[in-house]
Amino acid sequence: MKFSVSSNELNKGLSAVIGAVPSKATLPILETILFEFEDGKLKLSATDLEIAIVEYIEAEIEEEGSVAIPARRLLETLRQLPNITVFFSVDERKNINFRTDKGNYKLVGDDADEFPEIPTLENGVEISASTENINTAIDKTLFAVSSDDLRPAMMGVYFKIGTEESKFVATDGYRLVEYVNKEIKGSAETEFIVPDKALGLVQKTTSGEECEITVTNDHARFKSENTIVITRLINEQYPNYDSVIPRDNNKFLTISKEQMLSTVRRVAIFSSSTTRQIRLELATDKLTIRAEDLDMSSEAKETIACEYSNDELEIGFNAKYLGDVLSNIDDDEVSFEFSSPNRAGIVRPSEKSDHEEILMVVMPVMLNNYS
Repeated sequence: MKFSVSSNELNKGLSAVIGAVPSKATLPILETILFEFEDGKLKLSATDLEIAIVEYIEAEIEEEGSVAIPARRLLETLRQLPNITVFFSVDERKNINFRTDKGNYKLVGDDADEFPEIPTLENGVEISASTENINTAIDKTLFAVSSDDLRPAMMGVYFKIGTEESKFVATDGYRLVEYVNKEIKGSAETEFIVPDKALGLVQKTTSGEECEITVTNDHARFKSENTIVITRLINEQYPNYDSVIPRDNNKFLTISKEQMLSTVRRVAIFSSSTTRQIRLELATDKLTIRAEDLDMSSEAKETIACEYSNDELEIGFNAKYLGDVLSNIDDDEVSFEFSSPNRAGIVRPSEKSDHEEILMVVMPVMLNNYS
């Protein structure tokens, strides 16, 4: 096997697939990246048996072949090189020699036959979307995914794909987000749960204009330009999230997103490090946000203008969860819907979009009695 390649191009390709190489592998072969050729391009593949990433790059091929090369040592070496041509040769014993005009380097690889087979995903449901729309859907939901191993269904984003529009949902039991995009459509209706790690890698590695998604019973494939991410799905029943969204709200608040977010972050500094509890006090056209930490004898209070004309309301939230929800809304103003201090609050952007909708739910916390 002989080929030459730009160090910059190879560095980019290795950086794309390295996310699927486990830091502590149960099998030594998983610590390698498979080098092979396909349709005149160098094909790089990595997997941890749950997620696989494939990247295609341009290379000058002198003699075809395949080999599994230790991932991290090769990548660390290439990162220290300037943009120069690297020449690779691999003998029958899988001894790898790569050289530049600066020096020679040697590694021992593994037989390509030992590398795990990567699913091809034939005859799945096809989903067409722009990469921008897919990355937006991921970005708007990923923050609310649960990390609780006891609730595996909630450790990913729920995709509910339709032929006219698609929904993306994430919740950890404390906050929930439902993102609807009318430009993401499937060839048939389908629903599945994608692990959060895989979606993070999709965001990091995809760069083309279009993202082609193929879904089977067990796997999903995201293909964009020269990059393919394949992940095993979470085969669990997603909870009935719609039942926790309060529908009978009668108190409505509109406020500047940036002003409220910065106030929440400042006041939260004075909250208990254990509960992160802050208190929202709603009165006519003003919102007071308060926090205190009895153990540290500290407290803070700020009042900001808003649009609110309903009955006075006092409700508590975890400052981090409320801040996460606010920071994931793009509009200048946000709208809140409340009913009572012990019912969840709904948060939406004030302005409606023609092709997307977002609804967020944040659960309240029980207030301590202080004045």
